[in-house]
Amino acid sequence: MPTALSVPTDLLTLTVDETGVAILELNDPDASVNKISWDTLNAFSDALDVIETHADLSGLVIASGKPDSFIVGADLEMLQTFEIPAEARRVSREAHALGERVRSLPVPTVAALHGPVMGGGLELALNCDYRIASTADATKMALPEVQLGLLPGGGGTQLLPRLIGVQKALSLLLTGKNTYPDKARRIGLVDALVHPPGLPAAARRAARQLASGARAVDREEPSFGDRLLEGNPVSRRIIYRQARTRTEKRTHGNYPAPARIIDAVRTGTEEGLEAGLDVEGQYFGELAFTPESQALVSLFFAKRDAETNPEPTRARPVKTLGVLGAGLMGSGIAQVSVQNGLDVVLKDQSLALAAQGKKAVWSAVNEQKEKGILNTFARDQIVERVAPTADYAPLRAADVVIEAVPEDLSIKHAVLSEVEAVVDADTVLASNTSALPISTIANGVDDPSRVLGMHYFSPVPDIPLLEIVVTEDTSDEALATAYAAGLAQDKTVIVVNDGPGFYTTRILALYMNEALLLFEAGAEVEAVDAAMRDAGFPMGPFELFDLVGLDVAAKITDVMGEALSPDRVDISDCAAQLAEADLLGQKTNLGFYEYDADDDADDKDPQGVHDAVYHHSDASTRSTPPADAVQDRLRLMMVNEAVRCLEDEVLRAPIDGDLGAVFGLGFPPFLGGPFRHVDRQGADTIVDTLQALTDRHGPRFRPADRLRTHANQDTTFHS
Repeated sequence: MPTALSVPTDLLTLTVDETGVAILELNDPDASVNKISWDTLNAFSDALDVIETHADLSGLVIASGKPDSFIVGADLEMLQTFEIPAEARRVSREAHALGERVRSLPVPTVAALHGPVMGGGLELALNCDYRIASTADATKMALPEVQLGLLPGGGGTQLLPRLIGVQKALSLLLTGKNTYPDKARRIGLVDALVHPPGLPAAARRAARQLASGARAVDREEPSFGDRLLEGNPVSRRIIYRQARTRTEKRTHGNYPAPARIIDAVRTGTEEGLEAGLDVEGQYFGELAFTPESQALVSLFFAKRDAETNPEPTRARPVKTLGVLGAGLMGSGIAQVSVQNGLDVVLKDQSLALAAQGKKAVWSAVNEQKEKGILNTFARDQIVERVAPTADYAPLRAADVVIEAVPEDLSIKHAVLSEVEAVVDADTVLASNTSALPISTIANGVDDPSRVLGMHYFSPVPDIPLLEIVVTEDTSDEALATAYAAGLAQDKTVIVVNDGPGFYTTRILALYMNEALLLFEAGAEVEAVDAAMRDAGFPMGPFELFDLVGLDVAAKITDVMGEALSPDRVDISDCAAQLAEADLLGQKTNLGFYEYDADDDADDKDPQGVHDAVYHHSDASTRSTPPADAVQDRLRLMMVNEAVRCLEDEVLRAPIDGDLGAVFGLGFPPFLGGPFRHVDRQGADTIVDTLQALTDRHGPRFRPADRLRTHANQDTTFHS
């Protein structure tokens, strides 16, 4: 029987088995997951005090008492309490000291990893001699601090390169991406894999065998090329230089953390571990107080809050979804549903079309299997949750039915009316429309209280946002059920009120319309796109036109032009002209750019500007305004319209506007969203810039009244 050792904390337990192996299990009784906080660090220090006094131990296993996770990272609420960088540096130094104590223990140390192993949790494991991970699909490892504008502060920038090499370490550190068990074993991040039920026993056995010499740490030697490149300071400069170049290309210099990460890795590799840890701690403190990190952390908390259904007791249990239309959007909705444990009835006009939708799900999930994210059994289990059909009758079992048919009101009325005739009285009927008013769609059914919008974004598996749109008739029960469905799909959910273009389409349409006005005035396509990528948008507006389709963009522009008064918007008809000329973008391989006809990707790479588009502009010469002028016009058109959406009560709160713009439209995350951007810049500064744009380009830039109020009163949208 294991013997318990007394530790003055309830955050962990410490026991010793009959062979002398100590098992330290972290288990915060007041939280569903373990996080790195001051309390955790102090508890771990207390446990090490006890371990260091027991000379008869033969090994140490560090594990989690939580059934589904190891440690999910730092407690960000702790970071938000810091008032000066020195406080953040102090946490980093304490984590470094505890890591050094683990590395100095005279017995073998083994980390038993299951579920998410994130941030400080992975850094703790890196201090151990040996890491053994479960093969569960839920097991994943990452140092995601860069995504919050930070760097790993517990030794990650120093220990990871020493374990897996500088190149692989920089790849993980600079992206924050997950590493799954098979790849982790392949690159040496973990030393062994085991099925989940066998993890505790396997970890104890590994500690015993390491102590007796029956097991050695056996890691693959780096390739000859890696040894050649990483083996001396001169060639390593190439690695650092390439990392900086790739990072600059991806971030356009808008995020300070990546450069600090590269420098911390370089310092530790070239000057030694202690120097590297010192630099890591210094940078950790500095980055925690940058506006970029504070914006990203604010988004993290807002996203977390949106993951809670505000009316859970009103929600109908959601087990089965019906999806009408098995095209790109419909199959995407089906995929995110079945991957998260829901069953889906996927209907199209014929069984063959519905089966094609199921095949698209299989292809996407199989790609994850090929990457080692899923095993074969999990892939097959997921895909079998999709039931293709050409009939309405199987939809009777659905708790929510989402139509993803073409943007034609008569078609939407027809399919929803057919569905209403077969489903239960409390089944939610949702439309995935991106622009048509939900109240108009609801006119096609007998009970409009069950109708709302569930606006997904393409590609559905990659864009985290779900915009739920409610009308005056939508019932609280329908909203709560749709919210539950969105959470079950692992979506970030915002709720907005019905209106032309809702929130996201409305602000995006005016942003893109402004790009067309720039184009018509003589701006060059590539220059405008480059300016907006430099501003932090994932792609330029003309690249986005081609991706969405000029025909779709023209329809949305028409809707917004009819809905908004002429002084609010100066609608361009350029998209309609291009659509009439069959220049639809990627779907016809010609739009603002040219595309390779043999490229079957959903998002093709442009081959160059299609010069013929300039024939649809009245400008006699091409002249693009300076990049900052382009950025002001486009970004502030979106920001101003976001504030107007709040004035018009389409948006319920500024935080919904920030989440919707960042997670649905790619508004630069380091700005925190339109409303946090105003707070950061100052409403008075934004108003002055908009007034200058009004004077130059007309009343569509007139500052929203609420912006003027904040400017006059020196107040902010967020407290």
